[in-house]
Amino acid sequence: MMLSSTVPEAASRLLSFVNASPTPFHAVQTTVQRLEKVGFSKLKESDGWDKLVKPGGKYFFTRNQSTIVAFTTPQNWKQGAGLSIVATHIDSPNLRIRPISKRTKAGYLQVGIETYGGGIWHSWLDRDLSVAGRVITSNGSGEFKSRLIKVDRPILRIPSLAIHLDRGVNDSLKFNQETEQLYDNQPSQLGGIANEFVFSPRMDNQFSSFCAVDALIGSLSSNSLLEGNVNCIALFNHEEVGSVSSTGAESNLIPSVLSRLSPTPDLLAQSIASSFLVSCDMGHAIHPNYTNKHEENHQPRINGGVMIKTNAKQRYTSDAIGSFLIKKLVEKKGGKVQEYEARNDMPCGSTVGPSLSTMGLRVVDVGCPMLSMHSIRETAGTSDVQSCIDLFQSLFENFAQLDAKLVAE
Repeated sequence: MMLSSTVPEAASRLLSFVNASPTPFHAVQTTVQRLEKVGFSKLKESDGWDKLVKPGGKYFFTRNQSTIVAFTTPQNWKQGAGLSIVATHIDSPNLRIRPISKRTKAGYLQVGIETYGGGIWHSWLDRDLSVAGRVITSNGSGEFKSRLIKVDRPILRIPSLAIHLDRGVNDSLKFNQETEQLYDNQPSQLGGIANEFVFSPRMDNQFSSFCAVDALIGSLSSNSLLEGNVNCIALFNHEEVGSVSSTGAESNLIPSVLSRLSPTPDLLAQSIASSFLVSCDMGHAIHPNYTNKHEENHQPRINGGVMIKTNAKQRYTSDAIGSFLIKKLVEKKGGKVQEYEARNDMPCGSTVGPSLSTMGLRVVDVGCPMLSMHSIRETAGTSDVQSCIDLFQSLFENFAQLDAKLVAE
């Protein structure tokens, strides 16, 4: 069998994005650089937008350097228009350095850490780790500035205990999170015989976030920008710990955008009724060694296309109308759709979708299949990157026209 040297172009760009983005701060910075390069203008939440946002415009704003919202207005834009929104999150399970972190033990300098999110923590053992984040610095004139840091070489490690000193180590993979104490320094890369896999940290959910940014930029050349909805992406923080923060999905970020673009109660109600939000978060692909963990008729495959997530308990927001719209949007790009539902005896996680649906927006939950979710190294599919971009771009180009043909009242 011949090994393929072909590198899918979209997947290659995803690697660059993830490698540059060890934290939400870096992911936002990388996104801002991409948007500014194609002419997006920065808005400030503290400014009035009524004279700044115009038809045919391209805009973005950030909050706390860790969440970003970007949108484009069609040439015929008027207040009260609907929004076609892709919502993702850019945080991932990781180890956070404590405020007072310096420790010394047995001659080793150690760093005190706190676990963030629901990580598979044993996967962080024996890995090349480094430090990234945000610091506030001062200069001689008394000014203060926020700066991002990223140490590009391994300076930390969590060594496991030799089997000779713990004969029961293979009986359980549990360990004490406090005493056995930030990003994985190993770069993301493609793998598999045909380069069919992405091996990388933070696929959940920088994969979806990259695709959202890429699709919004890709839609700029479309004739659909002449009319239709405002196209919008929202990359949230803190989904892995419940979304309850000023930069999470339960904040006022999306309500604020809607109300500022449609500033009267009547216009706002019109906008919400005409809007559609696609919540995109990675999902569980069928595992070849644990096929019994999936419901027998809902077993998504890596590189099988975007999957629609449904859950009767509303852990996902998808319903018949939202699922129909996704299938038609994917169909317009010639793609495939998979279906995912968790087993009755295995409660599933959730996404930003349920939080955002409480505004009255129509919301659907989708995602691309992956293995090893919340491990320090996750596995996704290279062709699924383009499939995800295609769905979002189809949303931006086709939703308003498709929705006008749908009668569901």
